[in-house]
Amino acid sequence: MVANNAGKPATQDDLIDVDEVTSRYYDAVPDPDDPAQRVSFGTSGHRGSSLKTSFNEAHIVAISQAIAEYRKKAGVTGPLYLGRDTHALSGPAMKTAIEVLVANDVTVRIDSRGDFVPTPVISHAILTHNRAADGSQRFKGEGLADGIVVTPSHNPPTDGGFKYDPVTGGPAPAEATEAIANRANELLGHFRDVKRVPYEEAIKSPLVERFDYRDHYVSDLGDVIDFDAIRSSGVRLGIDPLGGASVNYWPLINEKYGLSIGVVRPEVDPTWRFMTIDHDGKIRMDPSSQYAMKGLVDELNAGAWSKYDLVGGTDPDADRHGIVCPDWGVMNPNHYLAVCIEYLFGGARPGWPEGTGVGKTLVSSSLIDRVAASIGAKLVEVPVGFKWFVDPLFTGEVAFGGEESSGMSFLRRDGRVWTTDKDGIIPDLLAAEITAKTGKNPAQLHQEQVAKFGESWYRRVDTSTTLEQKRKFAGLTPEAVSATTLAGEPITAKLTEAPGNGAALGGIKVTTKNNWFAARPSGTENIYKIYAESFASPEALDQVLEEATDVVDKALGA
Repeated sequence: MVANNAGKPATQDDLIDVDEVTSRYYDAVPDPDDPAQRVSFGTSGHRGSSLKTSFNEAHIVAISQAIAEYRKKAGVTGPLYLGRDTHALSGPAMKTAIEVLVANDVTVRIDSRGDFVPTPVISHAILTHNRAADGSQRFKGEGLADGIVVTPSHNPPTDGGFKYDPVTGGPAPAEATEAIANRANELLGHFRDVKRVPYEEAIKSPLVERFDYRDHYVSDLGDVIDFDAIRSSGVRLGIDPLGGASVNYWPLINEKYGLSIGVVRPEVDPTWRFMTIDHDGKIRMDPSSQYAMKGLVDELNAGAWSKYDLVGGTDPDADRHGIVCPDWGVMNPNHYLAVCIEYLFGGARPGWPEGTGVGKTLVSSSLIDRVAASIGAKLVEVPVGFKWFVDPLFTGEVAFGGEESSGMSFLRRDGRVWTTDKDGIIPDLLAAEITAKTGKNPAQLHQEQVAKFGESWYRRVDTSTTLEQKRKFAGLTPEAVSATTLAGEPITAKLTEAPGNGAALGGIKVTTKNNWFAARPSGTENIYKIYAESFASPEALDQVLEEATDVVDKALGA
């Protein structure tokens, strides 16, 4: 269901009161017995809102202490790289974290300019710190680093988030987040007993080191993007950082590599008053959403296209990307993933390891499967969540990891790991490289793929369910699906484990020759999500979605 105000400019009523959000961070104390107010790590950290007493000082004190204890047990003795995005709660939460970490004798590296730090920049800093003398990555050893990013990603302005990255540089695996969350919840009810150093004292401690994140990351970008091709072609790239942490990175990229990059909307405002409303009636800074990006698209269509050949976007912590092309608008993330894969694996990266694979989540488009098969690339399908790409990218099992929600990362041009977390900056730059090298923008290349592999229709819908039914998802087996056809085609597979790594999906996926759907429960709401795609027709997609709900309800005993 699309909200009536979706795509319309934000009004005063849509904006947060920054003072209220911040004061509630300090004043509201969570109830440890209320599940909605406890620490809970989803696919990428703990998220919540100070207004709902789910992201407050108590949570960050408890989580920071739990992380300090976890890293000590894990033998992590190097610095902890710490950064934040532009959400109103990120600044206060970062200060709280510093107070606790310094009290635990943890060396903390913060930005030397006091600037915002994108998620991929933290991942890059961890990995380069943990690189051995021979250039290989280290899992174990003395002095290894880890990190924290204070961000709720593209979530609304009311929200805060806190992500822990272990020595592998990407989202922590379930065993780590479960241990941290469990310990944090033990501490939550008596968080005031946790030792802290007052911020004014902690920030002056020798344990707090200044690190030039921006120069460190930008200076290395030439190892992953062909800037010579972009520069010589004269491709004009526009960038909308959506008021996020990448805002000050683009001018340095432009200067260092002699490009033609223009920052379309350089404002940083914790209310995000310049946004258009997303599909659900909320301000959400999603660069792949046609609703959230409508203000930008309208500006481009009103004459700003004369300055650019294509435009990229990043969300507040720059771990998501969006691509906007003339005469097309915002590209579907699935379509851009497929274009990137065909380009990168089709000869653009001769330095990549032979036989390295394409990583995709099981709810990403099957167009990717068809593209990968056409170029002879190994496909590695994993469950939802970028954490499943951390080890494959780290080891080089896959050279590219991408998910349907506009997250991706890929290896350096010489085949070494770049980041093991989503990087929204390099996909925008890659779009310029693709345009420079092929003479066609990504939307035009997608249209060529449609001609070769067929057009598909893709949609995600949310369906109400009960807590008991949500729990049943974990126990689903292929035998629970009694249907033999889907939208008139014989069912070819019923999956509860990912083919790429054998990990449990936490739900189920059903496929036919031209159709599929996948269903999994939400981690925060009493809904389950159905993802579906059809290469037959829009009507077939409607039928898939209708039958999918019936299949899932029967499997759950609804």
